Amino acid sequence: MSPRSSSSIPAVPAAAAVPAARSARPATAPRAAASSRTLALVVAMAALATLAVASAGCVVRARPRAAVAAAWDRLGERRVDGAVDRDVIHVGRDDGRYRRIKLVVEGSALEMYDVVVVFGDGQQFSPTTRLVFGRGTTSRTIDLPGGARVIRRVEFRYGNLPGGGRAHVVLWARR
Repeated sequence: MSPRSSSSIPAVPAAAAVPAARSARPATAPRAAASSRTLALVVAMAALATLAVASAGCVVRARPRAAVAAAWDRLGERRVDGAVDRDVIHVGRDDGRYRRIKLVVEGSALEMYDVVVVFGDGQQFSPTTRLVFGRGTTSRTIDLPGGARVIRRVEFRYGNLPGGGRAHVVLWARR
């Protein structure tokens, strides 16, 4: 035996080192693609949030249902099935006089195009309400003109947003 073959350090074949070096190079390409997709997703979400705030003129925020129920009266609700884009919640004189309303959307995302409040004397009030609701969110508090008034009905025009099921719109009012 020659002195080189009796060495105690085992020789590493050159072919064994190559796969390790090659496996490090492809990992950066998926990582860069994932980073690019993440950045695109963040930019898209920021744009959608900006659009929602700019078009609505108010901030729609998540709020626990119990917090709304503690201080507000529930006047009615409607299920949004996607086929009908208008609904009416009839309230009436027996329910009392109210100064403010609020909308809560549950179950799925929804875009509210228009809200019209019809008072007991026939006058109408249409607040600026192009709102985009996520599941479980509520509108800002909408102050009604003229102090406490009887609400005859509230009319809605809306559309379901893609990716959800059936939205559930709940109308709340405060005296």
